[in-house]
Amino acid sequence: MLVLRLLNVIAPAYFLCISLVTFVLQIFLFIPSMFRDPSTTPLFSPALLHGALFLFLSANALGNYVLVIQSSPEDLGKGLNLGEGAEVVADWLDGSKSPGSALPSTHFCRLCARVTQRHDHHCFFTGNCIGSRNMRNFIMFCLYTSLACLDSLVAGMAYISAALSMSFANPLAFLTLLPHSISQFFSGALLSSEMFVILMLYLWLGIGLACAGFCCHQMLLILRGQTRYQVRKGMVVRARPWRENLQEVFGKRWLLGLLIPVLNVGSDYCRQKEK
Repeated sequence: MLVLRLLNVIAPAYFLCISLVTFVLQIFLFIPSMFRDPSTTPLFSPALLHGALFLFLSANALGNYVLVIQSSPEDLGKGLNLGEGAEVVADWLDGSKSPGSALPSTHFCRLCARVTQRHDHHCFFTGNCIGSRNMRNFIMFCLYTSLACLDSLVAGMAYISAALSMSFANPLAFLTLLPHSISQFFSGALLSSEMFVILMLYLWLGIGLACAGFCCHQMLLILRGQTRYQVRKGMVVRARPWRENLQEVFGKRWLLGLLIPVLNVGSDYCRQKEK
C-alpha cells in the first residue's frame, strides 16, 4: 500500500516534468530550427502552423488534465449507510461489496478514500479516481496527450534529420538510431543535447502509443456501456444502444468538449446535479 501511495505522488510529478521538457524543446529548439530566414517567413509558414498546432494540442491536454483532477468523483459514502462492524468495513476496504443503498458499480478506493459512482479505475498520473464525473475529460486528456507526443516525435525526427544529416525514409533507420547514437555519444561524435533529443523521441513514441491504445480501449468499453471495474468484477450490465452510452459520457454538446477543455456539458450527470 505504501508503494501505491508513493506512486500516486511520483506519477503526476513525472508527467508534469515530461510536459515541461516537451514544451521547452518544442518552443526553444524544434520550432526555431524550422525558421530559415525569419524576416522572409510567410504568415502561414509550416513552422508557424506547427507551432499553433502544438500549442492547441498542449493546451487541450493540460486543460483536460487539470479538469480530471478538479472534477474529482464525489464521495458517495458520505450519504450512504455503510453499516457497522469489522466485517462490513473490511468488505468496503477490499472493494468487494457495496451497500444496498449504493448505486450500481460503486467502489471504495483505498488511495482516494472515497466511494465513487460508476468507478472505472484509479489513474496514478492524475492521482485521482476516474468515474462518471470526469470520464470524458480523462479520455480527452489521453487523446490530446497522444497527439501532442506524436507531434513532438515528428518535430524531433525532423530536427535530428537536419542536425545529423540523416534520412528516416527507411523504417529501420529509426529502430537503429538509439544504439548508433549511444556509441557515437560515448565516442564524442554526438552532442549531449542531440543525445537527449534522441532519448526523448523514444519516450514520446512510447507515451503516444500507450495513450492512444488506452483511449481506444476506453472508447470500446463506453460503446458497450461498461467500465473497467465492471469488466474486472464480471458484472453484467443492461444492454443499451451505443448512442445512449456515448451521450451518457460525452453529452449532447460533445463537439464543444472536443475542441476546448471544458467540464462535462449536456451529460446525464450534469442534469442530475442541476436537479
